[in-house]
Amino acid sequence: MSAFLFSLREGSFLTRARMRLWTAAILIGFAAGLIALALTAHGLNDYQGRPLGTDFSDIYAAGTLALDGAPEAGFDPPKQFAREQALFGKDTQFYGWHYPPFFLLVAAPLAELPYLPALMLWQLASLALYLAAMALLLRKGPAPQILSDKTWLLAALAFPAAFVNLIHGHNGFLTAALIAAALALIDARPVLGGICFGLLAYKPQFGVLIPVVLAATGRWRCFAAAVATVASLALAVTAIFGAAVWPAFLASTHFTREAVLEAGGTGFHKIQTVFAWVRMWDGPVALAYAAQAIASITVAAALVWLWRSRARMGIKGAGLCIAMLLATPYALDYDMMALAPAIALLAADGLKHGFPPYARMTILALWAVPILARGVAEFTHVPLGVPVMAAAFAALIGALAREGSTAIVRRKEIPA
Repeated sequence: MSAFLFSLREGSFLTRARMRLWTAAILIGFAAGLIALALTAHGLNDYQGRPLGTDFSDIYAAGTLALDGAPEAGFDPPKQFAREQALFGKDTQFYGWHYPPFFLLVAAPLAELPYLPALMLWQLASLALYLAAMALLLRKGPAPQILSDKTWLLAALAFPAAFVNLIHGHNGFLTAALIAAALALIDARPVLGGICFGLLAYKPQFGVLIPVVLAATGRWRCFAAAVATVASLALAVTAIFGAAVWPAFLASTHFTREAVLEAGGTGFHKIQTVFAWVRMWDGPVALAYAAQAIASITVAAALVWLWRSRARMGIKGAGLCIAMLLATPYALDYDMMALAPAIALLAADGLKHGFPPYARMTILALWAVPILARGVAEFTHVPLGVPVMAAAFAALIGALAREGSTAIVRRKEIPA
């Protein structure tokens, strides 16, 4: 084996010194990009006329409608668009409000502030939650000593999905924080872990596999806490915003499905799923759904097998993070913030138990792909995130199969 191939196999070039140097350089580049975006802005809009923090604009607009006593109006595209034009000018493009009513509990309070302070508060607060949850996950993980070396912090901040999330004003930090916290607490504090899982209800496309895994492994306290959290959120939303938000949301899902998902209104090159891959290759909608269904069922079955095996918890947690993205038809590049807990768990597990061949390269690929995925898909019609995540997930399942760790176990939960 040549020295080059050996280096790729072992990942020996990924030294701590190089990682600190590279991540620091990337952070400087990200900061320069954000500063340039701010300096070239005109009021609330960037140099291209888009609202700063593009996708935050629909959250803010829906929040202002809720404060005006019309929370259901955000689910009506013409009314939502009219409010966005009133806020950001007649030339702004439409940013749809596609979240379940749960997210009004975030949007309405933020809309109490002027737009730019609301955007900064949203980004900084959710970034802080993300970093705190990642630290908790590492502290509870197999190699807590990793926290003594601030390389983890540089890697978490320089994670390319974080930059994509920042420039879009999106909710990836919050999503990653809730997943990381849930995985850190799932056994030691199952009720708190379940609450974190339940709070993910604002992104329902990512929660499909969570109850499957919890039920398959007998984590009933965590399961019950997640269900109770969702029910409590529903009651709170109904009490605060009225029952009309629910039929309004359900009616809006028709537009979301047809215009955003099936027709690619968001841009298929931004969507990193099997469904989008088929559509980018001009496949019919029915074929795209069929391909996604096959992928989702396959991933779900493999994930259940992984979680019911004797595999280490870090491997199981990483598998869940990756599977959540592979199993949904709608996940954009900034949604790959959900890979952050997987990367942390795989790195910690490798430091404790050793890295299998190509494991370091797999971690690096997961870390780097969010910044490349959109551009590669735009020019090649291949959503790069899909094969990278699929290869990483297959590597986890393949390693488990080779070890023969197929015995069914049910981990006893530690009392809260």
